[in-house]
Amino acid sequence: MSEKKRGFLGRLFSGKDKNETPEAEGLESSTENPAADAPASDSKPDDTGFDATPDLTEPPTEPADAEETLFTGSDTGETREPGLSESLNEPAEPETGVPETPVIAPVTTDVPVDTPPAEPEEKPKRSWFQKLKSGLSRSSSALTDGISSIFTKRKLDATMLEELEDVLIQADLGVDTAMAITDRLSQGRYNKEIEPEEVRAILSEEVEKVLEPVAHPLNLDTGKKPHVVLMVGVNGTGKTTTIGKLSQKLANEGKKVMLAAGDTFRAAAVEQLKIWGQRTGAEVISRDTGADAAGLAFDAMREAKDKAVDVLLIDTAGRLQNKAELMDELEKVIRVIKKHDPEAPHTVLLTLDATTGQNALNQVEIFGRVAGVTGLVMTKLDGTARGGILVAIAAKHQLPVHFIGVGEGVEDLEAFSAKDFANAIAGLA
Repeated sequence: MSEKKRGFLGRLFSGKDKNETPEAEGLESSTENPAADAPASDSKPDDTGFDATPDLTEPPTEPADAEETLFTGSDTGETREPGLSESLNEPAEPETGVPETPVIAPVTTDVPVDTPPAEPEEKPKRSWFQKLKSGLSRSSSALTDGISSIFTKRKLDATMLEELEDVLIQADLGVDTAMAITDRLSQGRYNKEIEPEEVRAILSEEVEKVLEPVAHPLNLDTGKKPHVVLMVGVNGTGKTTTIGKLSQKLANEGKKVMLAAGDTFRAAAVEQLKIWGQRTGAEVISRDTGADAAGLAFDAMREAKDKAVDVLLIDTAGRLQNKAELMDELEKVIRVIKKHDPEAPHTVLLTLDATTGQNALNQVEIFGRVAGVTGLVMTKLDGTARGGILVAIAAKHQLPVHFIGVGEGVEDLEAFSAKDFANAIAGLA
């Protein structure tokens, strides 16, 4: 061991040096170098025989070994001289008062075994009208906000009626309905203040008048087995999802249902229909992607007859109404179905996406001419502020509206009610 180490260890085990004596209770001594103030001439061996004053004239030429690291406490150059009890690897006696280093209890993440997991709160089930009102909230807000901005402490005049008409047309209610509402509002009310609530009540009444004649439930003739329902519409309107929801409703009524995955151009549509078949307990007739849709429809008709199915729901590929070759293929599917039953398909449902706005009017016209649409299903009313398009379609085409959808769940497809729709879009309870 070098002379420097021997001098340092000697001072350590003696517990003192020539100029200061640390307390025996194990308190820390000064962090200053104890040999800095001691004259070199007074250096003498202590009781252990080692030189008590380290030689500081030469810097260390070798890295500190374990002993040096242990007693210095760090490699930052600071030197701490431990107390007697620390040098003997024994715990120092605690000081009275606040300890220098607080003791922190270990943190545990263990959960007691007898603590039951918190059960999720069950959300109250909403009524259909609450779902419908929530789904039409964007359309309702656009109308009610526009009405409130016009009829606020003002007397009714021609300018206000024109502004109201613009609001109604922008909501896609249609020109005819908008004019009927403004005409009704103008009767006996000129130069009088009118509250927004009164305007909304008139809006609801006029919308209900337009929709009431087309609000018909879907009645399937169970005397025809199978009763064939053909679903048509453009891509993205929700045909396949509507088939699944309708299949569930029919199954709940005790009917035996079969599904035909006629959208052979999209593998995802086939897989989606298979999932719905599993959920609703309906058999699914399908072919590989790209297979002939008319051939699949023919096979599905034969299977449905052999198995005494009550209702056969046939999906079709989404096709744009302005593509003649695609519409021709739809006509081919219908011709093949009629080979089994000249009266089939017995029901042709056109699914309409409310977010398409005025384009939905064109879809009703084209699909009605090619496929002989017998009824409508309006979907995605919760995704647009133009839910009033259903009113415009009803006023122009007078086709039965069987269902409306305001969500993706099975329970989010419900029979159409003119009064409920009118109250919801007008923001009435």
